[in-house]
Amino acid sequence: MTVTAAEETPVPGLDPVASARWIRRSVPVSPWLHEEVGARMADRLQWFREPPRSWLHWEPVHGGVQTHRRLRERLPAAPCWVASERPQDAQRATAEAPPATWNPLRRRAPVVPPVWQPGQGVGMVWANMLLHAVPRPAALIRQWHSAIDVGGFLMFSCHGPDSLQELRAVYGRLGWPAPAHAFTDMHDWGDMLVHAGFAEPVMDMERLVLTYSSGDALLNELRGLGRNLASARATATRGRAWRARLVQALESGLPRQPDGRLTLTMEIVYGHAFKPQPRVPVATSSRVGLDDMRAMLRGTRR
Repeated sequence: MTVTAAEETPVPGLDPVASARWIRRSVPVSPWLHEEVGARMADRLQWFREPPRSWLHWEPVHGGVQTHRRLRERLPAAPCWVASERPQDAQRATAEAPPATWNPLRRRAPVVPPVWQPGQGVGMVWANMLLHAVPRPAALIRQWHSAIDVGGFLMFSCHGPDSLQELRAVYGRLGWPAPAHAFTDMHDWGDMLVHAGFAEPVMDMERLVLTYSSGDALLNELRGLGRNLASARATATRGRAWRARLVQALESGLPRQPDGRLTLTMEIVYGHAFKPQPRVPVATSSRVGLDDMRAMLRGTRR
């Protein structure tokens, strides 16, 4: 599943080693924010005239196990695959309980989704709250494009540039390194989709305002949602005195709601795009890949 693109410049300010370590970590439970975003993204499936005939869930534990189950309920007839840096964890977390039966001789093992292999085509790739943490996102988007059948589509979500804006302001006033790398704007995601070969990209965003009773509560939740992947972050281990100073800075520097709760903004970017029929470039002589030729011939027959 690893994407390699040595010629592509990584996202500025994002540490690729920290990113790989974060994505490959063992996750005991999916972050609640990812589940919430996944539920909102699943509601957008009603926008499509035809549901996908098959689909691929990219990093399902990271994106949301409950979201995976919700999608299986919405797409009961569509075969599903999973793709993950920890495929066994992904299969174990997304396994479905077999039908209940009173007869012990007819009990079946849980239904485990197969691991996707490059070259397998699917009707939809689903990637929730992942792309902002990938050091070479354009390469991953191209891999998604190659995995989708002609006429299929991609659905994804990620953090937008206004996420953690209040936290960034506190760090900036104190002269500290940023608490996270700079997140990509939704218009740039749209450009990457088109460059990768997708058509009709639709991008939109929403801001979620989270509130917390204390700086401690905020830090505890942020630790479950992600890590600071900025290459300029402090690398030394911090002690209790540092945490106490950070909590004090948050409680004195973050804006508050009328009821006194601390405020933190999360900007969520949503995107979807279709894989169109491949086109032969107009030239005196043109070369067309075998897979593209087959796709064009299927489209002509329809």
